Amino acid sequence: MTAPRRILVIATRRIGDVLLVTPLIRSLRLAWPNAKLEVLVFDSTRGILANNPDIDRIITVPERPRLGEHLSLLAKLWRRYDLAISTLPGDRPTLYAWLAGKRRIGLLSPAADQAWKRRLLDAWTPFDNETTHTVRMYLALADLLGIERQHEVVLAWSRAQADRVKELLLSVAPSPQPSPVKGEGVNQPYAVLHVYPKFGYKTWHRPGWADLARWLESRSIRTVLTGSSAPDELAYIAELLPDLPASTVNLAGQLDFGEVACLLAGASIYVGPDTAVTHIAAASGVPTVALFGPSNPVKWGPWPKGFGGPGNPFSLKGTQRAGNVVLMQGEGECVPCFQEGCQRHVNSLSDCLQQLASGRIIEAAQGLLEEKQP
Repeated sequence: MTAPRRILVIATRRIGDVLLVTPLIRSLRLAWPNAKLEVLVFDSTRGILANNPDIDRIITVPERPRLGEHLSLLAKLWRRYDLAISTLPGDRPTLYAWLAGKRRIGLLSPAADQAWKRRLLDAWTPFDNETTHTVRMYLALADLLGIERQHEVVLAWSRAQADRVKELLLSVAPSPQPSPVKGEGVNQPYAVLHVYPKFGYKTWHRPGWADLARWLESRSIRTVLTGSSAPDELAYIAELLPDLPASTVNLAGQLDFGEVACLLAGASIYVGPDTAVTHIAAASGVPTVALFGPSNPVKWGPWPKGFGGPGNPFSLKGTQRAGNVVLMQGEGECVPCFQEGCQRHVNSLSDCLQQLASGRIIEAAQGLLEEKQP
């Protein structure tokens, strides 16, 4: 096809989805370096792309826009782009692509009742929600365009963000230790733990986090906690802190996504559940232990740094290793069930994760840390 001058990528979904679109964006940038490349996302996910060098402009829309906001957006999009790409099979993203692009492509369900959406696109590829990793699913759109796949999940942060992370760590740093680590100006190794997922069914148990943090302290590795500023998350962490070593650093609610990525790049190890932060950790190259229960690891396993296939990084069943990521799967024959907890709602707990012994997580972390030693 003729090189497009303006490209719009539509990624109106959650933070993790938006991050995993970045390999497709990198593929577009390298294929057409002179194109103006813009991305449409929800307001709440803009931060994950804020410093991405492949993007010229980020356009945002509320997740539930008022009529006036929606009409204003549609007017701005109308046939403005040579190429519009919908990375989601939903109604709204497909309509956005139809409105915005002189040429339109996207992911769509092959179901008969979705035929009306196929008429809106010049080309489409079938959306697979179970057996294809999300990164690979998005990169199928690069195949549709005949451009080379780039597999890197792109992270970026500014100098100001790096300086702020350094300042935060130094402000709580103990006396310098003899062994330097990657973090600029920070002499004690640290581990990053993300203890609270957005949805309850992805939650590991509090005694496990306490056991892990105490084990890390026994190895002279300090625990640093990340988290959002959501009241329920801050309350959970406040209740957990008394069970953690006194040296624990709580940065929950204090970092934006670029700062989180920078923090992770200097860590000795990361442990967390199925969240966007775990995807950031895997992409940063830090040794990562990802805790998975009901979620499908084939589709949502953290994409390891440097992984380029062939195939998916992880299979459906079992604890497994791919690159810098160990995916620890919860206990039980029913795992993964693809359900929202044992009570089938997002705030219910999952027995498979509640029964996951801290010793298994510590063993995985120890193996990764020993690999790093000279």
